[in-house]
Amino acid sequence: MNFARTAEQQELATIVRTLLAKRSDSAAVRSALASAAGYDADLWRALCAQVGVAALAVPEEYGGFGASLVETGIVLEELGVNLAPTPLLASALETARLLLEGSADERRDRLPAIAAGEVVSFPLGRVELEPADRVATMDPTLRLGRADAAPPSAELRAIAAALVSALQVGTMQRGLDMTVGYAKERVQFGRPIGSFQAIKHRLADLLVLVEAARSAGWAATAAAATYLDHPDDEAAGRLRTLAAVARSYCSDALDQVASETIQLHGGIAITWEHDAQLVFKRAHALNALLEPAHVARAALL
Repeated sequence: MNFARTAEQQELATIVRTLLAKRSDSAAVRSALASAAGYDADLWRALCAQVGVAALAVPEEYGGFGASLVETGIVLEELGVNLAPTPLLASALETARLLLEGSADERRDRLPAIAAGEVVSFPLGRVELEPADRVATMDPTLRLGRADAAPPSAELRAIAAALVSALQVGTMQRGLDMTVGYAKERVQFGRPIGSFQAIKHRLADLLVLVEAARSAGWAATAAAATYLDHPDDEAAGRLRTLAAVARSYCSDALDQVASETIQLHGGIAITWEHDAQLVFKRAHALNALLEPAHVARAALL
């Protein structure tokens, strides 16, 4: 199976990245976090109207683009790099639930609105994504609440793990980019700290972690997309396996990248003014959103 992006998928990533660079810089992200909604409603409307991010995995017959969860994962990865809070994760999971478990009437009634950008919630057992009555969280970029609903099926949780891995990979990339940039600028003993061999080795190790995590995440989202199109037993087994691999590897990798981001930035990384703390908080919040890495490894064994 080829996990390289197609030209169209790369163009999608570029379009999203360009839009986020224009409309969701660090100041805009922080302003969104302080808003009552917890995300930038104008940015979400732009992402839906100009890019169609909520419509990607929705079939054309319901007003969507008829793409797949692979494309949704690409957008989530870019959102992870930007650290932007948006309702896309919950929207994608509710789309998957309706396609897998919803009645014909539910799909006809709900999917067009989701494709158009309606904000929806999705329960993950005791936690609910994008609820109206949100609770305080360690990561202010995630809008969560308490849920009394039954946990989703094993396959939907595996899809959630696959999509969360895309956010994790994007967050890793943000931490790596920030740290490399700082290592080029921070001067000590008359030299940029990035010129010291010990720092080079640590940054190289982070790059390996990020690229390996990206491979695991892409494999999981591809398996999720295949299962959504053909939900048979074989596809379900492959999805559960690859989602557990991604959950296990990406969670631990993001922990390490976030920790190194804090350490290599020094004292400024623990200040509210610097975005390194957002990377660190998102790492721990995403790791706690579903089962921890060691549980995913146990499932594989």
